[in-house]
Amino acid sequence: MAHFDRLTVFNTILQDGLVPLFYHASMETSQQIAAALAEGGSHVLEFTNRGDFAIEVFSALVKFAQTQYPHLIIGVGSVDDAPTAALYLAHGANFVVGPTFNEEVARLCNRRKVAYVPGCNTVSEIARAEEWGAEIIKLFPGTVGGPEFIKAILGPRPWTRIMPTGGVSPDEDNLRAWFKAGVACVGMGSNLIRNDWVQAGNFEAIRHSLGSALQMIQSIRA
Repeated sequence: MAHFDRLTVFNTILQDGLVPLFYHASMETSQQIAAALAEGGSHVLEFTNRGDFAIEVFSALVKFAQTQYPHLIIGVGSVDDAPTAALYLAHGANFVVGPTFNEEVARLCNRRKVAYVPGCNTVSEIARAEEWGAEIIKLFPGTVGGPEFIKAILGPRPWTRIMPTGGVSPDEDNLRAWFKAGVACVGMGSNLIRNDWVQAGNFEAIRHSLGSALQMIQSIRA
């Protein structure tokens, strides 16, 4: 069951402006990554459902965060159907992110008052997801269209909150382009939690990169 209500989750995501996301098959490594992100200043984390027994790692990660980093809001990503969403909700997911929009997932999350961030790539998809109550839309993949696409969407739809995922990196020029285009927040995976750092056990580099990215986002917004 979610430990953070839907409004808290959405407001935290919007306040941070960044949702770090990753998958790793090792419980220990996942905990070390989560610790680096929490200590770097993140209040939210998306663990993606991308491997066998991912639910076991996720469940252990949620329990770890509840005792070590109780402020950290953990959700699940790469969810494309309601049964998978229900499984993760039973293991403590505080929000659900999908690569696509799914009405059954939206219905389930609305029934449980859990934040749902669906993936969309057209204006029609975005409008449909918002009809089902989506507060934040994941633009996926963000590389299709880029910041110019964000500007085009927000012209006639200034109320839409968009979170691009894919094509976002923790360097100032990239972040400035996205936020100046009008995104509400960004999702960042392998460009932030680099595989070479993880393999080398260099979790300090992840902590530093995350902290730097959060500071740049606040500066750009200001």
